[in-house]
Amino acid sequence: MSLLTNGDIEIVQRMPDSSNATFLAKVTLDGLSTPVIYKPLRGERPLWDFPPGLHRREVAAYRLSESLGLHFVPPTVLRDGPAGEGSVQFFIDADLEAHYFTLFEQHPELHDVFRAICAFDIVINNTDRKSGHCLIDKRQQVWAIDHGICFSSEFKLRTVIWEFAGEAIDPVVRQAIAQLANSVPLDIATLLDDDEVNALQERAKWLADGGVLPVDRSRSRYPWPLV
Repeated sequence: MSLLTNGDIEIVQRMPDSSNATFLAKVTLDGLSTPVIYKPLRGERPLWDFPPGLHRREVAAYRLSESLGLHFVPPTVLRDGPAGEGSVQFFIDADLEAHYFTLFEQHPELHDVFRAICAFDIVINNTDRKSGHCLIDKRQQVWAIDHGICFSSEFKLRTVIWEFAGEAIDPVVRQAIAQLANSVPLDIATLLDDDEVNALQERAKWLADGGVLPVDRSRSRYPWPLV
C-alpha cells in the first residue's frame, strides 16, 4: 500500500468509454512501479442523486471489502495526484473477454465468490454492478471494480447478479455483515454522510437477519448496459 500511497503518479492515458475522467497511470516509488487507475474528483460529472466525491466511495468500497474479509476489491487509496484529489486503485491485468456472464457459465467453482459479491453489493447499495465490473486475472482470482455510485441512503440497487436469489448467505459472510450492522469502522464512516452510514447499517441488519439473498420480484433492478 505504501507504493499506492506515496509513489509518484504519472498519467499514461485516459480510459475510453468512461463517463467520468478515469486515467490509466503509473505509480513509482524507490525503483518499483505498478499500473493504477486514477479517478480524480475534478473529472467527475455532476449527478443529481449523488454529491461530488465519487472517488471517496471507491475507497470506502475497498475498505469495507477488507473489513468484511472479502478481499475482492483491488487495493484503493485516497490521495492527491496530477489532477488533484482522487482514488488510486491497483490496475487488474484481466482477461478482457471474460465478465460475470461468461464466468458464471464457464466457472461454477467461482460461484461462491459471486454470492459474496452479491451480498456485498446489497450492503453497499451498488447502483451499477454491470457484468464487466467483475474481472478475473491470470491467477484466476475474481475482482470487483467500479464502486463510485454506491452507498446512497435511498435504496437504488442495480445489479446483474440475480442467479443466487433466495439462497442462504454463507455463514462467515453473514456474521461479518451482522457485525457491520452494529458498528461501521471509522475509516469507512468518515468517507460517507451520516444518513448513508445509518442506511448502510440498516441494510446490513436486514440482510444478516434475513440470512438469504433477496429476490427481485420487479425484475427491473438491472443496470444498463448489462455488460
